[in-house]
Amino acid sequence: MRATDLDRPFHGVRGRPPAPKTDDRRDDEPAPTRWDAARAVEKLKAQAFATVMPPQMFFAGRTAAVLQGAPIDPGDQIVVGVLAPDRAPRATGVRGVKVASKLAFVHTHDGLRMTTPASTWAMLGAELSTRELVALGDWFVRVPRDERGRLQPGLQLATIDHLERAVEAGRRVGVAKLRDALPLIRVGSSSPLETEFRIDAAAGGLPEPALDVEIRDAAGTLLGITEVVYRDQRVGVEVEGDHHRTSRAQWERDIDKYASYAAEGWEVVRLTSKQIRGARPTAVAIVRAALVRRGWTPS
Repeated sequence: MRATDLDRPFHGVRGRPPAPKTDDRRDDEPAPTRWDAARAVEKLKAQAFATVMPPQMFFAGRTAAVLQGAPIDPGDQIVVGVLAPDRAPRATGVRGVKVASKLAFVHTHDGLRMTTPASTWAMLGAELSTRELVALGDWFVRVPRDERGRLQPGLQLATIDHLERAVEAGRRVGVAKLRDALPLIRVGSSSPLETEFRIDAAAGGLPEPALDVEIRDAAGTLLGITEVVYRDQRVGVEVEGDHHRTSRAQWERDIDKYASYAAEGWEVVRLTSKQIRGARPTAVAIVRAALVRRGWTPS
């Protein structure tokens, strides 16, 4: 137990360092995202602490969000909660929080006890901005698709109703931001970048788009799935993550998809992070111009 080749992440915990990972992905598999990497590291920390964690404790806050796959950066410490009147833990590498029982519900996810997605989202109202809360809420209520593009309702982590009930459960820090965020959350958004574009587009007076839309030809054949769609103008907006550039298979699929869209009379606007988040964002103006070209008249 005193061997120098053992990790000591927490008091009373010893473990072997993780083995270096090799990249054995197929050419058509996307590279792990920064969120995947963050979750892998946070999970190792949580699993280590879970070996000495008393049964009344649970993971909360950013740690719970990361462990449930959310696109959010972890903190420097893992967040461990208790329900009042128990005392919050105090240990190196741990940020303890105490929460009223009516403000936090706990479940087991991937073998670890943590706050439910709705409770996690509401607890983060104390530290996230309204914009960040919309992005996190969007992620929790999204309905995932499998590798063939089929919706998987059973994998939806929360509903907007769950988030609403978490907000109305009682007084908590950040409740004003949570209430501001709730009306902006939508089912169908697949990334924080997409959420940010949608928030800016609404503020810029663009019409409400449909999200996560299956585009089909006249015969009903599926041509592709597009993130943001303005049906009346037949304009689709694709928010391009880095995998669209680095994955040759994704790049080739995109070329085929957009050619099929054009043949059916669709115009596709492709947006990058710089256009959405840059010092001088241009995304809304670009999409506005496309909508006007396709017959939309700003009010």
